[in-house]
Amino acid sequence: QVQLVESGGGLVQAGGSLRLSCAASGRTFSRSAMGWFRQAPGKEREFVAAISWSDGNTYYADSVKGRFTISRDNAKNTLYLQMNSLKPEDTAVYYCAAGGVSWYGPYDYWGQGTQVTVSS
Repeated sequence: QVQLVESGGGLVQAGGSLRLSCAASGRTFSRSAMGWFRQAPGKEREFVAAISWSDGNTYYADSVKGRFTISRDNAKNTLYLQMNSLKPEDTAVYYCAAGGVSWYGPYDYWGQGTQVTVSS
């Protein structure tokens, strides 16, 4: 059974940093794209960042470019999202996704989400 478990969310002041982790189990994802998405209250889920498996290229939403960094450790089957210079508008539930054919998806597996709250 494939599981993606996110951790690292929490409450932080604007300008602060958080590092999200997504531990995968049940299969390895070294040959599939992985990504982060988020959903704020009353809004649709949106793309945040992704990393391809073939060349390790990274992709970001314009709203987080220059502030967030996605990375992966294939040996640990873990995905990360380093979030710096956080803003109140970054407040959302963040979801890990894996099993993507390409960085833009579609993704086969999703985590349960971790809450990130940025206070002003």
